[in-house]
Amino acid sequence: MTTAHRPTFDPARGKDAQRGPAYHQRLLPAHTQLKTRQPGQGGSADPPVRDMRAQLLEAEAAHYSKVKDSATTNGTAPPSITPPTTKRQIEAGSEETGDEDDDPEAKRRRILEETRDIDADSDGSGSGSSEDESDEEDETAELLRELEKIKKERAEQREKEERERAAEEQEKREHDIALGNPLLNPTKDFSVRRRWDDDVVFKNQARGTEDKRKKEFINDLLRSDFHKRFMSKYVR
Repeated sequence: MTTAHRPTFDPARGKDAQRGPAYHQRLLPAHTQLKTRQPGQGGSADPPVRDMRAQLLEAEAAHYSKVKDSATTNGTAPPSITPPTTKRQIEAGSEETGDEDDDPEAKRRRILEETRDIDADSDGSGSGSSEDESDEEDETAELLRELEKIKKERAEQREKEERERAAEEQEKREHDIALGNPLLNPTKDFSVRRRWDDDVVFKNQARGTEDKRKKEFINDLLRSDFHKRFMSKYVR
């Protein structure tokens, strides 16, 4: 027998579970261990700061000492480092050797040949620059001629469009003048057209007859169209 029909004066109560008291999951103890900083998180576990420059110098010193030891064990002397020779020392040495080896006549001929080469180079560069300038002037003149040609073509096109527009406006104005005056245009019919029923005495007699009600569906037998027609025909 069901108890769905009975009122709930005393609502149902759950029974005690045999396994003991129950607790919700969020009521259980959590986070029972304390977290400590791991290496790399800025704590005491991080290694000390490394001195990269000192380590590099130590590695270089160890390498050089190893190379020196290997050279001494092989019986070959380590290569000596010679100081670099400056540009001034080279020029001074070349001048001294030149003064000692060459005589004044040979020195004069050498200087003349060097100056001749320099003059030839300067003449070649000057002629090349003049040719470049002449080419640039020719290109500029050609561009100016093209620009003038384009401007002239555009001006001619603009004048042609203006003439065509003026001709169209004149033709339209003449057409309006010719057809706008009824005295100058007798072909137009100005007679008043009348309907065939303008003189009829009785007008608009059938107004309202075409206003018929559309059929409606009503889900009520007392307000349906069939019931209304039946009552008006057989009861009233």
